[in-house]
Amino acid sequence: MRIAVDAMGGDYAPREVIKGALEAVSKCPCEVILVGDKEIIQSELDKLGGSQRLPLLIKDAPEVIGMSEHPAMALRRKRNSSIKKAVELVKRGKARAVVSAGNTGAVMVAAKLLLGTLEGVSRPGIAVTLPARHGPFLLIDAGANVGSRPENLLEFAIMGHLYSKYIMGCDNPRVGLLSIGEEEVKGDGLMRTSFQLLRKATQLNFVGNVEAKEIFSNQADVVVCDGLVGNLALKVGESAVSLMGYYLKGEFSKGLRGKLAYFLFKPSLERIKRRTDYEEYGGAPLLGVNGICIICHGSSNAHAIANAIKVACDFAEKRLNKRIKADLEAVKESLGLGRKFWPSFRDWRDAFRIRGERIEGDEALAGASKEEGEE
Repeated sequence: MRIAVDAMGGDYAPREVIKGALEAVSKCPCEVILVGDKEIIQSELDKLGGSQRLPLLIKDAPEVIGMSEHPAMALRRKRNSSIKKAVELVKRGKARAVVSAGNTGAVMVAAKLLLGTLEGVSRPGIAVTLPARHGPFLLIDAGANVGSRPENLLEFAIMGHLYSKYIMGCDNPRVGLLSIGEEEVKGDGLMRTSFQLLRKATQLNFVGNVEAKEIFSNQADVVVCDGLVGNLALKVGESAVSLMGYYLKGEFSKGLRGKLAYFLFKPSLERIKRRTDYEEYGGAPLLGVNGICIICHGSSNAHAIANAIKVACDFAEKRLNKRIKADLEAVKESLGLGRKFWPSFRDWRDAFRIRGERIEGDEALAGASKEEGEE
């Protein structure tokens, strides 16, 4: 299979991206299309001694979208950008997936506009694999959406459930809703209403609310939230890890005793670093688009890019998008949710928020129309 890689995206592009592509094709049964300025890519390949190391192809795209550029405006102005051309390869069927460490907003906009969304998906979500005490878990959405609705969180839960099961190897993933308390009445209207909807989806192993302090304790294999909340949780986690590293470095650099302690603890510290390093997990898939789009951290090195390409290959081999479409349809049918469901659900949701009532189970859906008639 062919994977389109944005060779010009990222803080260390194109060298680290190309090195990552070379590493990937040596380990995975895939063909990589490096998308970017042809002369620059060829020059880097020559320096790395990879000109003859197939399977590698080059797709010329002379323009680059910078990290600080406005996504939509940049895509309109730079029609020959590496991001746009890479996504177009997937749209035209020339590649099975696209991988980019470039401008995240531009990658998301290009994927949404050019690929569209899967049938049954109203909004795609970024699914990030994060380390925890007893193994990694999935956080969705990590920043693709702000102002999500309960139906969006249901879709995130289904997509996250399938990704955890087929890509991460979790047989019966536990799905939790990120909230400010374990009780179902905690949180704002979005959280309370989403709790009721997720509980009715019996196909999901829904374990209830998960507090932010518990997300790294493996209380859930899939943690569902709005994109704003998810991105804040992700950035706070990154900052905490960075702060701890800063403190450790300061202590180990203090005199002979500190240096001796570092020498003794170095193997353990290296193991901890591997378990918490985003490079080991590759990129984050944009679940819900009608194609495969893997978004990498902007500072990804060659190893992270190689792992992201591997994630793209696994995604394609497991035919995850086909499973997402089928499961979304099955869940909505089991809940009695047809195409006309979402407008009526929003009416029920608004009533739930205004009245502050605890509407549970079947009474939630059946009671909305009854109350309107009585009024």
